[in-house]
Amino acid sequence: MLALEGIRIIELVHLPPGELCTMILGDLGADIIKVEALPGSGGRGAGLHIGQQGEAFKNKQAFNALNRNKKSIRINLKSDEGRQVFYRLVREADVVVEGFRPGAVKRMGVDYETLNKINPGLVYCSLSGYGQDGPYSQYPGHDINYISIAGALNLIGWPGQPPAIPLNLLADFAGASLNGAIGILAALLARQQSGRGQMVDISYTDSVVTIMTYILQFYFTAGWTFPRGEGALSGAYPYYRTYTTKDGKLISLGCLEPWFWENFCKAVGREDLQSFSFSQEHFAHKPSDPRWKEVETEMEKLFLTRTRDEWFELLIKNDVPAGKVYSIDEIFTDPQLLHRHMLLEFDHPTLGKIR
Repeated sequence: MLALEGIRIIELVHLPPGELCTMILGDLGADIIKVEALPGSGGRGAGLHIGQQGEAFKNKQAFNALNRNKKSIRINLKSDEGRQVFYRLVREADVVVEGFRPGAVKRMGVDYETLNKINPGLVYCSLSGYGQDGPYSQYPGHDINYISIAGALNLIGWPGQPPAIPLNLLADFAGASLNGAIGILAALLARQQSGRGQMVDISYTDSVVTIMTYILQFYFTAGWTFPRGEGALSGAYPYYRTYTTKDGKLISLGCLEPWFWENFCKAVGREDLQSFSFSQEHFAHKPSDPRWKEVETEMEKLFLTRTRDEWFELLIKNDVPAGKVYSIDEIFTDPQLLHRHMLLEFDHPTLGKIR
């Protein structure tokens, strides 16, 4: 038996972060009912699918990935008849998850206050860019905007260049999707004790600030502001960065601990570099001693003497933290990910084998 079997969740979202949130809960056994708009009604999520077009591809596009373990129903929530159907679903539900801009669900008559009267035990999770209140609550936005305001974007990239945009991995998925799932699980646990549901207000931006906790502690205690690309975790020091290898590929090196750096120096026959190891102040600024640049140059030349896979085998054999920098088409050739069943293949009732 899965942990969430017997829990019914109504999904009222239109973008991938909310879909991932409920997908996680569905993987844990929850019964997910996805409420979709009627054909031709458009909606905020319309037009966001990428890649090939045409009927054949439509059946295989990534829409299926975040909607596994879900049932679906089309309801016109702008009509009274549609709302009555929705209310009947809510009476038997444990959770509703919505991803509209604050105020939109109230205009449709499917807000928490309305649904709580129908089902007092309902857990109601709202996912929004800035949260349900505050001066920014009605502002539009996407991941890039949320990580900008949370301070994360300005930390990512190289000195003297614009920030590197990390796809939509931080606010959307690491932030809102996961915090949404955590908030729902906590509210369900609280309901076991109180018998009452509650509102779970998840802000994409707040979620990124939470992710930043480790970095922010150094600002609060020491005033460090972490200029972009100038700290140890940003690749400014040779013991923690990526290197181009003989075959033009990349490998990552992560020797923050002095003993790992010592292992590296011994493995490559460069014990003379052991003193160039991590120190805590490296978090906050780039190297000032010109000898660091000389070491970086020597390291870059060194890594050009072997292929990526040769370096990986050598370094791991000598207990050195290293990783092959994979392209998308290489990820699922990795024996560790395959062993951990991170890729599964199923027989789809109409599409055949799908991964």
